[in-house]
Amino acid sequence: MGLIQTTLAAIYPPRCLGCGETVDSDFGLCGGCWAKAEFIGGTSCDSCGTPLIGETTGDAVTCDTCMRSPQPWAHGRAALAYRGMGRKLVLGLKHGDRQEIARPAAIWMRMSAQRLITEKTLIVPVPLHWLRLAKRRYNQSALIAKNLSELTGCDWCADLLERPVRTVSLDGKSRQERAEILHGAIRINPRRKHRIVGRSILLVDDVMTTGATLAACAAACTAARADQVSVSVLARAIKDT
Repeated sequence: MGLIQTTLAAIYPPRCLGCGETVDSDFGLCGGCWAKAEFIGGTSCDSCGTPLIGETTGDAVTCDTCMRSPQPWAHGRAALAYRGMGRKLVLGLKHGDRQEIARPAAIWMRMSAQRLITEKTLIVPVPLHWLRLAKRRYNQSALIAKNLSELTGCDWCADLLERPVRTVSLDGKSRQERAEILHGAIRINPRRKHRIVGRSILLVDDVMTTGATLAACAAACTAARADQVSVSVLARAIKDT
């Protein structure tokens, strides 16, 4: 087996997820791409994960947006800023059939959301409408959720949430417009309802912009008597300052 792996590594050396250059290990970034990836560390909003100015004190802090309009979930974390390399990785996974990005995404998200995860956490991906799933062939959020489950040992449920209504694209829509479009578009799968009662839910998605999709998912979970709902995303849209 060792000889086979060595031979395969010689024929197909590990490549950087960002630029394709040769790297030391699979599913990694080269030095240049790593420097371009804006990982969110230090002080960040406890609710939506957006980075904040100031030193980390250990106390939960909330951004102005979430103070004005509280999110319908308890805590939120993001691994990357959704720009530059972060945006490239999200779009590669979402639209470029770069399914290999799901594994490192889960690794980075586990690091950012580790305080939200317990052995009783149920990991749940944001759903796709079946027509969109058929066109794309996979749900990128489910791929991340599966890998996150393997890394943490937590249960996951690929179809806890359903999206019976095929909504229009949310790109370019305001937060209010997205909320109106998503009203009634996401529900609990009746066959999986028993898995949610009294459980802590970690919603997983590739990117958060306004948070409208995650809000619809969180509302459905809360209505189905989840104990607590938190969210974890690979990347978070951040306003330029």
